[in-house]
Formats: sequence, C-alpha cells, structure tokens
Amino acid sequence: MKNIILIAAPAAGKGTEADLLSKEFNMVHISTGDMLREEIKKNSDLGNYIKSQIDNGLFVSDELIIEMLKKRIQEEDCKTGYILDGFPRNVEQARAYQKILEELNKDVGLVIIIDIDKNIAASRIEGRISCPNCKQIYNTSTPLMMPKVDGICDNCGSKLIKRPDDRKEVYIERYNTYIKETQPLIEFYEGEGIAYHIDGSHSPLDTHNQVVEVLRKNND
Repeated sequence: MKNIILIAAPAAGKGTEADLLSKEFNMVHISTGDMLREEIKKNSDLGNYIKSQIDNGLFVSDELIIEMLKKRIQEEDCKTGYILDGFPRNVEQARAYQKILEELNKDVGLVIIIDIDKNIAASRIEGRISCPNCKQIYNTSTPLMMPKVDGICDNCGSKLIKRPDDRKEVYIERYNTYIKETQPLIEFYEGEGIAYHIDGSHSPLDTHNQVVEVLRKNND
C-alpha cells in the first residue's frame, strides 16, 4: 500500500479518515502532534526540551520534527504503509520530507486533499466534542460520529469536552488561515502529479469510500 499524506481544513474529517484507513489497510497513523507528545511522556532529554519549547509558547523547529519523523518511518510497523497527518504544512517542509525519502529510498506515495465548504465545516465545528485523554473526536451533529453514551468517550470512558476554539467565529478565522497557508503546498503536490481531491462535505463513510477508490486505482 502506498504511503499517504492527508491534507484537510479543520473539521473536514481528516482525523476520522486517518483512523478508518489505519484500521482497514493496517497502516500506521502518524500525527506529528502525537509524536511530540509521546516523546514528552518518555521524560527524555529531547522530550523535556520539546516541553520547554511548548510551555514557553515557542515552535518546535522543522529540523527537529523532520529528524523525529525520519526515525519514525524507519520503524518496523511502517513497512506496510503509513498515513501522515499534520505534516508537511508548507512547501519547505514538503521538500525536506522528499529529501528524507530519497535518502531512505522510499516513495512519497499519494496526497489526499479533503475539500469542504467553509459553511458546512463551520456548522460541524459547533457540534464537535473531544476526549481530553485519548483525543478521540466526536460530533453531536453527525449521527455516525456521536458517542454511544452521551458525553462519554467510547474508547476510554473519559468525560468529553468542548474545546474553547470550537466556535463558529473562531473557526472561520482558522479556515481562512488554512486556505492562505496551505494552497501553495497543494499546488506543489498537484505539480508533482500525486494529489487527489476528495469531497468531504458529506458523511465520513462517503469521504472514506472516495479515498478507498483512489487508493485502489493507484495500488493495482
């Protein structure tokens, strides 16, 4: 199975799609945010450095994230394919990632772009709730994404929360920022001939079926 880079606006269903792909095709879901949090949990020198950067409101450097990613994709569980979520975020990161892949004799794979109308996404964001423990996302406005027990995480039983930034007015700002910052990256991958646009305006299952169709056509 080809490796996948997922690109999507907030609330387009990127995390849900990554989980579905991971389960169906036995692919590792690599979130750069989770990768950093896992390193912090180890209480290593690197983890303590990352924590200090975050606690002081500073960015973790591209060089550090890329080095961690290089190490991660060489692990045994990535041999059956992996899904990148949250990286790359810009053309500079994309080029650095390609250099790593060339060194490791690996292929970029496919870039899946989940498109969604701003107003549809904004309506979704107002129903979004999440687990503060395992980070699972739910949505009270989408039947397939509602928790089995109201307000309780299906995975770990924690009480679900509404994040402060999950408000329509905040979301519109985030969406506009995403479009401005991500468009050059999308155009970069379109130029490479490996980008595929998916309509994420409907149900998670519909989005997933579209992605699977792209994967099957490109893995035959």
